[in-house]
Amino acid sequence: SMALCHLARDWAASRGGRVTALTVDHRLRPDSAAEAARVGDWMRAAGIDHHVLAWTGPKPQAGIQQAARDTRYRLLCGWCREAAVLHLLLAHHRCDQAETVLHRLLRASGTTGLSGMAPIVEAGAVRLLRPVLDWSPAELRAFLSERQVDWLEDPSNRDQRFARARLR
Repeated sequence: SMALCHLARDWAASRGGRVTALTVDHRLRPDSAAEAARVGDWMRAAGIDHHVLAWTGPKPQAGIQQAARDTRYRLLCGWCREAAVLHLLLAHHRCDQAETVLHRLLRASGTTGLSGMAPIVEAGAVRLLRPVLDWSPAELRAFLSERQVDWLEDPSNRDQRFARARLR
C-alpha cells in the first residue's frame, strides 16, 4: 500500500492531480490505531492527504477475515462516493492474486472465481483499480527501499488462524 501511494502520488503530480490515501483501522488489534496514525504521519511527510476509516461496532466471532474485507470495501467505497472520487486504487499484488486463485480453487470455485482479481472493477459509483497486480512483494519493497520509504507489515498476514496466512 505504501508503494502504491508513492507511485500514485508521482503519477498524479506529473498530471497536475493529487492523491488521498485511506487507511482502514479494523480495530481488531490493540496496535491498529497507532499504526494508522503512523501511516498518516508518513503520508503527510510525503505530501499525501490521508484519512483513517475506522470499523466501529461489534466484531463477529467467526468469519472475521471475510467480515473485515466486506467492511473495508464498504468503508473505502463509501468514502469515495461521499468525496466524489471515481477511482479507488487497491494495492493487491502478484502474490495476492496467486493466493486468491489458490484459495478459490481449494473452495471449489467455478471458472469465474479461478480467474482471480480483475485489474479494473466497476463497483457502482466507484471504479476499483489494481495497478500493482503484476508486481511482486519483493519489487514493491525494493521500490520503497530505493526511495528510503518506511512501511509496516500487517501482522495479521502471518496469523495462522487465517486461511490466507496458511496458504503463504
